[in-house]
Amino acid sequence: MKRALSLILCAVMLTMALVACTTLEKDPKTGDYDKGAIIPMYIGTQLFNFDPAVAYLNDSQAKILSLLYEGLTDIDENGKLILTLIDKYEIHDGLNEFGEEEHKMVITLKKTRWSDGRELTANDVVYAWKRILDVDYDSEAAALLYDIKNARAIKLGDKTIDDLGLKAPETNKVEIEFETSIDYQQFLRNLSSPALVPLRGDIVKKNPDWAKKPATIVTSGPFTIKRVTYNQYLRLERSSYYFLNKDKKEKLDKYVIPYRIEVDYSKSLEDILNVFNKGSIFYVDELSLQARKSGTYDKYVTVTDLMSTHAYYLNLNNELLKDARVRRALSLAIDREYVAKDIVVYARPATGFIPYKVMDTKVGTSFREAGGDLLSTKANMEEAKSLLKEAGVSGGELTIAYYKDDDVSAAIASYVKTVWEELGFTIKLRGLTGTENISDSSIYNDRFNMMYTVSQAQKGEFDVIAIDYQMLSDEAFSALAPFAAEFSGNGITLDPESDSYDVIGHITGYNSEEYNNIIEQAFAEKDLAKRAPYLHQAEELLMEDMPIIPIIFNQDAYIYSSVISGIKTNYYGFNILNRVKMDNYMYYKKIFDTTNAAETAEQ
Repeated sequence: MKRALSLILCAVMLTMALVACTTLEKDPKTGDYDKGAIIPMYIGTQLFNFDPAVAYLNDSQAKILSLLYEGLTDIDENGKLILTLIDKYEIHDGLNEFGEEEHKMVITLKKTRWSDGRELTANDVVYAWKRILDVDYDSEAAALLYDIKNARAIKLGDKTIDDLGLKAPETNKVEIEFETSIDYQQFLRNLSSPALVPLRGDIVKKNPDWAKKPATIVTSGPFTIKRVTYNQYLRLERSSYYFLNKDKKEKLDKYVIPYRIEVDYSKSLEDILNVFNKGSIFYVDELSLQARKSGTYDKYVTVTDLMSTHAYYLNLNNELLKDARVRRALSLAIDREYVAKDIVVYARPATGFIPYKVMDTKVGTSFREAGGDLLSTKANMEEAKSLLKEAGVSGGELTIAYYKDDDVSAAIASYVKTVWEELGFTIKLRGLTGTENISDSSIYNDRFNMMYTVSQAQKGEFDVIAIDYQMLSDEAFSALAPFAAEFSGNGITLDPESDSYDVIGHITGYNSEEYNNIIEQAFAEKDLAKRAPYLHQAEELLMEDMPIIPIIFNQDAYIYSSVISGIKTNYYGFNILNRVKMDNYMYYKKIFDTTNAAETAEQ
């Protein structure tokens, strides 16, 4: 979904006309690798926080961060597990040589380097995961790591981080000890989460605001941050150390990797589309509503499902929203099919919280299909009004907060305002931008924390919040568990007077003993086939209690010219822009090298 306006100029390493490049070419004079032609592209979002541990805040944020950080694993578009940073792994499950029960995985890392040239080590993995599990750090990604020995107890404050079953016995080895036997393949799949990538502890500790000041960031992925101008400009460049074996002076990854990505937030999407029509831009992601509805680009459009749900999170401490019947009435008033097809165009109507691409018990089975429809795709105003009457509520004032720079979110909010007013409510819309309440424009603030602060939640200063929730894993547990108090990411309490609403799952204030018990049972069951019924039961209860109102399952819609090819998509729905091929390379190289030289001279 479109969140901000951005122009990407993406330079691809040397590709001869009509021939896929598999090796890097060197300049015969300098010996340097050829930087390649510039391929203009357009993609969504401006970030205010480059911390991968909060990448789940929306799918667009995760998209960009996936270009900067490499995960230990990935999942391809067909659901196949791919080892990225992992060279090999060993599983020890059963009795060891001393006759003791052991549940352990030893991961050996591939040799690669950070963008500043330092080798990526096992300590970088250990540091990143310990940071997420720290009792004082709020991240729903913690639920992905709770199978590690003592992880949950540490997050709850019952043990210290030194008790964690995680260590780096060698520079390139990560040793993970588990509480009991688990589904080790699913654990590896969970490591594909954009929130679990390695981090440099020395950088984070030295610079408290490192994630909000891109100049301090080092990256492990194909790109590094080269230049940022607040609210105007972002430049990413290919990391020369991405899978570079410095000892052998050769690339370990032979794919075509873009050289430069330039993002110009000052240009409108419609201006970009005009250039696309003229053949000067070859890729446009996150199409605007206007472009989606025009039909002009239908022959170019590729649509992919995202593991993301657009939902309204409700403040259950608001007197109007305390009664579940009121919350269900608000849900019943929404025609999800209309929103998906007539407003958004490229989306699926939400029939539950968990989207279709999340797995049920094993790869190839959809949790959504197995669980069936828990929400109606059509509105039922008669039943909605009946529930309100039963609850003794005839109206009241509610404010919907949404991200104003996202035209999809804005359009949905406008529609919901109309149908909720038909129920007798007075609805105000609060459209927020990425710059709201920022006093120091040099600081890159996290959009979510900026828009919906803890203090606002505590004071009841929000009613309804529009959130694109990016699933952390292809298993439903990681999305459902944070609505249970002890799985929220930091073991929060539900006391409105306490610091208890930092984590998305609990900004609602939802606290159900029944729900908590179901999640406990799901966590205790390590067999995914036996766990699935608990998770379906949890989702059913969540949709009955309705602390959130899912509206659509997000889809990405992008267009690209026949000039480029080889754009792949991972299972999360993100385009893999570090593997791009280009036809007629020499022709475009001449054009764009000239353009780039002129732009560089201006700077």
